[in-house]
Amino acid sequence: MINATSRLQLEAAEVRSNKPNWGSYFRSKMIQEDDYTLVTSYENAKSKDERDQVIAANDANGQLAKTMANLITQVAKDQNVRYVLTLFDDMLQEDKSRVEIFHKAAHRQKRTAFSQYLGILQRQDNFIVNQMSSIIAKLACFGVTRMEGQDLQYYFSFLKEQLKNSTTNEYMNTTARCLQMMLRHDEYRHEFVVTDGVQTLVTALNGKTNFQLQYQLIFSVWCLTFNADIAKKTPSLGVITALGDILSESTKEKVIRIILASFVNILNKVEEREIKREAALQMVQCKTLKTLELMDAKKYDDPDLEDDVKFLTEELTLSVHDLSSYDEYYSEVRSGRLTWSPVHKSEKFWRENAAKFNDKQYEVVKILIKLLESSADPLILCVASHDIGEYVRHYPRGKTVVEQQQGKAAVMRLLTAEDPNVRYHALLAVQKLMVHNWEYLGKQLDSDAQGDGVAAK
Repeated sequence: MINATSRLQLEAAEVRSNKPNWGSYFRSKMIQEDDYTLVTSYENAKSKDERDQVIAANDANGQLAKTMANLITQVAKDQNVRYVLTLFDDMLQEDKSRVEIFHKAAHRQKRTAFSQYLGILQRQDNFIVNQMSSIIAKLACFGVTRMEGQDLQYYFSFLKEQLKNSTTNEYMNTTARCLQMMLRHDEYRHEFVVTDGVQTLVTALNGKTNFQLQYQLIFSVWCLTFNADIAKKTPSLGVITALGDILSESTKEKVIRIILASFVNILNKVEEREIKREAALQMVQCKTLKTLELMDAKKYDDPDLEDDVKFLTEELTLSVHDLSSYDEYYSEVRSGRLTWSPVHKSEKFWRENAAKFNDKQYEVVKILIKLLESSADPLILCVASHDIGEYVRHYPRGKTVVEQQQGKAAVMRLLTAEDPNVRYHALLAVQKLMVHNWEYLGKQLDSDAQGDGVAAK
């Protein structure tokens, strides 16, 4: 599959070589004389200075903005619209200050430069749609005029839909490039977050992506972490887990670098102790310390990267030392990624911490039950079933709490699960939910084991 950015660039190179016959359009009265004169003069200019002269001659009366809008909206053939959009994009790329020409012209008409172009994003031709998207991002970012209100909501909604179509969107890298440009600006970050943009990014990162797209999407996340309010939401939005998983598997230095820079931002920007602690713990659970250890051994020739490795190693090591077994367990449960870590099988842990499951209106119990109801991962189902059983066994009113939260029904449904391990742990949990006298059961189990000639363990 062609890298999507390259796809747009390759197609643009071909588009540039197919100039429309503007003379024919003019003679057929399909375009006006002013538009014909301007576009042909601009095409024939051999240098940036000559193109600047053409633009200057048509700036005062707003003719440049008018001509571009006319040619994009009035020319019927998609092939020629492709050409005009590529000309427009090249024009802005050559000199960023030119965007203000279009903003000023729109302001004189009491509208925004974006409003007349956003509709093009609904066209059927994918090149037209993505080239227009690239132009809109430039109009929003290159000058001093910012996109806002309904225009911004509409554009972000479009970009998010493009991200969701990762399997069918052949211009995915162009979508990511537009996001990179937009999220460099703090004014745009809040709107992106409140419209569930972060969740869309995380979903895209958790899907199948080539490494270039992976880098671009993580770059967008990195931009978001410069905002302290957004940085403190990252632990609850799955950002750290998604980045941590990629970090543990990636061999590409620029991907590793941008993830570590994002982690540094999060820990630096978050001031609330509990949230910072949660963020650090999520990084530890994703085996970030192990990755940092390996990186430290490699000795990259990059002072910034070395500083990030050193900072994160110190911060995460400190968070581990300051960690209780319940903190570790709580973070694991909240992440939804249960494994057989030592605490699950520790009698001491359950004896000391079962009552804490009732904190925050039985938050941990509710999460475990939710996992039992929604997860398809046999490992998670086994561990969650086990933990529900241990909670009931060690907390006197646990049985009542679990039944009130529909936990008993959730466990019993797993008695018919396909996976034999899931059925086994569900059965154990059900037995614990049924038994009232734990001391009697303990003696009975010992008696049965000895009767079978099996030493109790």
